[in-house]
Amino acid sequence: MASEVKFADLPNQIRLPYIEQGASSGVPVVFLHGFADSWRAFQRVLPHLGASIHAFALTQRGHGDASHPDTGYRSQHFAADLAGFLDTLGLQRAVVVGHSMGASVALRFAIDNPERTQGLVLVSPRARMRDRPGLLALWESTISKLTDPVDPGFVETFVEHAFVRPVPDAFLQTALREALKVPAHVWKGTFGSALEEDLLAGLDTIQAPTLLVWGAEDATVPQVDQDTIAAAISGSRQVVYPGVGHSPHAEDPDRFAADLVAFIGECGN
Repeated sequence: MASEVKFADLPNQIRLPYIEQGASSGVPVVFLHGFADSWRAFQRVLPHLGASIHAFALTQRGHGDASHPDTGYRSQHFAADLAGFLDTLGLQRAVVVGHSMGASVALRFAIDNPERTQGLVLVSPRARMRDRPGLLALWESTISKLTDPVDPGFVETFVEHAFVRPVPDAFLQTALREALKVPAHVWKGTFGSALEEDLLAGLDTIQAPTLLVWGAEDATVPQVDQDTIAAAISGSRQVVYPGVGHSPHAEDPDRFAADLVAFIGECGN
């Protein structure tokens, strides 16, 4: 796997780190991580992808070593960054793979840029956050009150909650280091914006082939969210991983890579 970290300087002055692998003639596939993560979230998947997939795993605004602007943390801002990323690299369209928050960004991108969306892979996608009393309580009790530096104990609990199956310790420690790079204003801006947004609006306009991947032991996003999103997107299909939590791509990378490669083969050019 190519491990050189590159940087895309977007027209909106946002700088995004990313890694690239595979043949330039391959199908472009862009990987979008979840909240408080980075491109490294897909390190366990990328080695299993062949050269026929031209993979780009990027770190989104506010995260890791990307730009941390003071504002701009709605799904529309992240989706506009993705469009700018494709423009910067000269890519007309791509299959977009998004995990959790990244799935929300992928959906927003597909709604706003249907002609550029070759396919969607939604990993643990979430429906309306404001419909979840537990998330509202977390916002009111903790996230809305965060200050820098963000409490490492809180961050560690947040990161560990994403996994049910054991992952290599080095991978877990990397995830923790990346999460600690997220400043308080990004926690508040991203989480608060997601609570306000209707993440279901416009899903019925999506025509791109869509695959939903969910872990049956996910304590963060319920199955009803998967069913609701799948019902809204015509022709979409779901796969469920038994014994897996919120991060199927990290907990079962072999199966995830195989499912992804098969799906991309169905998307055409």
